[in-house]
Amino acid sequence: MRWRRPVLLGILAALAAIQVIPWRRPTNPIAGAEPLWDTTRTRELFVRACADCHSNETEWPWYSRVAPVSWYVVHHVEEGREALNVSRWSSEMAHAGEEADDEIQRGTMPLKWYLFLHSDARLVETDKRALATGLEATFRSASGDDPTPY
Repeated sequence: MRWRRPVLLGILAALAAIQVIPWRRPTNPIAGAEPLWDTTRTRELFVRACADCHSNETEWPWYSRVAPVSWYVVHHVEEGREALNVSRWSSEMAHAGEEADDEIQRGTMPLKWYLFLHSDARLVETDKRALATGLEATFRSASGDDPTPY
């Protein structure tokens, strides 16, 4: 029983020490052009359920600045931005609409842990269908023109 206190203090000391490791800090690069959204509703649903991971306008919660959780959260946002980042929109990304539609319909996006922590990102079935349809329409209608934010 005497070992509990030193172990607990050791764990706390280790958690405090890793806070200074400058690895995977939350950042928001400068946002560029967005796609020309098919409707304002599509954009609203996207911002509500997807933008934290798929844009450069992430709203970083407090725990995203506390290691080691921050490492996990920042990694997932970086992966999301790599897969699809509407803040770096180009017409070459038009193919992403079908994939986004599939992910939403299968329920694999947004991620379950994200929904657990962000209840406002939960979409009812009609909103999921509207978002999926809207994303596909938005991305399908993408042209070679330089889109402007909606």
